[in-house]
Amino acid sequence: MKFFKFLVLSLVVISNSYGKDNDNFSQYDSLRIKISQMLIFGIQDAQKVLEEDSMLEAYADMHLGGVILFEKNIAKKRSKNQLKALVDEIQSISKIPSFIAIDEEGGNVSRLKPKYGFHETKTAKYLGNRNNLDSTYYFAKLTSDLLKELGINVNLAPTVDLEINEDNFISRAGRSFGRDSDRVSFHSRSFIRAHDENDIVTVLKHFPGHGSSSTDTHKEFTDISDTWLVEELYPYHKLIIEDKVSGIMTSHVVNKKIDDKMLPATLSEKIIQKLLREFLDYEGVVFSDDMQMGAITKYYGLEEAVTLSINAGVDVLLFSNNQLYKDLVRPEKVISIIEEGVRDGDISLLRINESFRRIQDLKKRKGIIK
Repeated sequence: MKFFKFLVLSLVVISNSYGKDNDNFSQYDSLRIKISQMLIFGIQDAQKVLEEDSMLEAYADMHLGGVILFEKNIAKKRSKNQLKALVDEIQSISKIPSFIAIDEEGGNVSRLKPKYGFHETKTAKYLGNRNNLDSTYYFAKLTSDLLKELGINVNLAPTVDLEINEDNFISRAGRSFGRDSDRVSFHSRSFIRAHDENDIVTVLKHFPGHGSSSTDTHKEFTDISDTWLVEELYPYHKLIIEDKVSGIMTSHVVNKKIDDKMLPATLSEKIIQKLLREFLDYEGVVFSDDMQMGAITKYYGLEEAVTLSINAGVDVLLFSNNQLYKDLVRPEKVISIIEEGVRDGDISLLRINESFRRIQDLKKRKGIIK
């Protein structure tokens, strides 16, 4: 209870190296490479990648930080072999070893489905209701072992949102371990432990909490100012102080009680820098949710969104590129925006250096960079 009282008071106040040594680091110590390492992009569907790998080569030449995989990247036949070959190809041509990310929460949010020959998974809601930590660990370990076998090193999970609004799109999909903050924390810890055993990066989401929302940030503006509860921070607080957190993903929700400018969390310095970094004392990597969601693209241009997110404290910007071809965002466009922002003084060079350092440290800690 004292923790929550302290949080309430505080919220009112809020209203380097790649390689083994410095010599190796110097060869990657350029602004453009540092910026590129801050980006994760989606790639073409499985058939196009099989026919032509020019996109992968372009990503590698740019020193892109990583790629995110979706169901479209899985071939319908020989799925496991194809996916492993794709991941191996990405890493073999990467100048700096890549994040290979996937959303594998389990249940309704699973790319590696039984129809492709992969094991069955359970929703967080099922596991939370069962409330057996061994079961949560068991299913998470099945997933972790599979990701390790495939070479996928980042799981954008678990979801630590509290099930405050049962009609919320996260709740309807069974993505929350439950309403109780302790239960969510304990099950998330079991999920993380299973992944840590295989050096898989896990990413808590969706900060500062998406469980009370009544609209969907994939589609539209989402204001949680009147529904968000301070206790939604508790799973983050508990797991941070236990040193269990590799990464945290921001949501695109708006909370005017924390940020009176009503900026989405991903673009808000008050939410990321003040609340997450300074108050919750989080020093690790911050991932954005997909920068192509409606809560961002309908209200902010690409240049403004990129600039605000980096200045707010985001380390890794995620672009799914699940849109029509004409709407795809090119990595080189984002890189140019950030370079120009630094040159013009709109983006702090210190922020780029901070993010690059955190990303490289995480890659080394998880054995992605040997």
